[in-house]
Amino acid sequence: MASIKEQLEQLPPGMKQLLERHHFDPTRFERLAARLANGPVDHAAENRVRGRVEPPQAGDVSDLPEPGSPESQRLEALGLAALASGRCALVVLAGGMATRMGGVVKALVEAVPGRTFLDLRLAEMDALEKRVGRRVPLWLMSSHATDAALREALGDRIDGEHVAVFPQSLSLRVTPEGDLFHDSAGKVSEHAPGHGDLPDALRESGLLARFTEHGGRMLMMANLDNLGARVDPAVIGWHLDQKTQVTCEVVDKVGSDRGGIPVRLDDRPVVLEEFRLPEGFDPSQVRVFNTNTFHFDARALKDLDMDWTFFAVTKRVEGQPVIQFERLVGEVTSHLETRFLRVSRQGESSRFLPVKDPAELEARRPEIEAVARARGFST
Repeated sequence: MASIKEQLEQLPPGMKQLLERHHFDPTRFERLAARLANGPVDHAAENRVRGRVEPPQAGDVSDLPEPGSPESQRLEALGLAALASGRCALVVLAGGMATRMGGVVKALVEAVPGRTFLDLRLAEMDALEKRVGRRVPLWLMSSHATDAALREALGDRIDGEHVAVFPQSLSLRVTPEGDLFHDSAGKVSEHAPGHGDLPDALRESGLLARFTEHGGRMLMMANLDNLGARVDPAVIGWHLDQKTQVTCEVVDKVGSDRGGIPVRLDDRPVVLEEFRLPEGFDPSQVRVFNTNTFHFDARALKDLDMDWTFFAVTKRVEGQPVIQFERLVGEVTSHLETRFLRVSRQGESSRFLPVKDPAELEARRPEIEAVARARGFST
């Protein structure tokens, strides 16, 4: 078998061009694949953090003040002022295909009858513009699988500033032995390497640099399918008031909920996915988990210089085991000062309404409709 470098050199010109357009790093990929070439790898052990992991301490996780309280009103005024002065932007992770909904672009799936997830995001930003008197930038991080469809759906709304689409990177799957994986048609299998692409993709797009040059101070990041995670002036005010580099939203666990949790790693507040926790650490002792809604200091994110950890993740393609290398945006909490904010997951104030499959979408539609009406972009 040829070396992984030789296999990359032998790719068809069209695939090479696609990889180049999506900022594929062959040197890094060769290094990651080489780890598999010397025999079986214990990926579970390799993905675990090194260091002392403890539950969060008192004060690491704060509650958002009760709506209508004097403190909530103070924070809301702070957030409204920031929005009205152009200091905030929203980036939505829109690179996903709804594989459990038939393999379509998830942004274009109907969240409520007649309106897609993308439609509701746009309606949210229209309502916010009426409230604060200016357009708050909406940027969508696409993937090779969603970029063209998003651009077609948005049409002339894209202006490269207030509404923009920018692609994340692209990578290739490998066999457990570290060779390029080919499907039954002989084609290499590509994938997006995860939401940890965000800082680099923003930097390559130029959006964040232009935003900060014109006075931008904070960037909110949310999943496309979590329509609860709106731009909330009170949450923005809380983040700015803390003068922290990262605010990570968390919600109470319900039932068997699992996900990234706030912990202390060598006495530093960070978010860790469960597969990264050391053996013996019981994640159930932490009763909140990460919603993947973050608020970043825009300048800190722009200047972020870190060596990312790419995790080996086992998947199956056409029934065959494959390895893909992914990175997680939560890893920035190990490099930037972070606070955790507990928010509601219930009722009209919910900030956590994830939708992963048709059954969950059907169950959540009444909540989505209620939230949309309460927040001024009625369905």
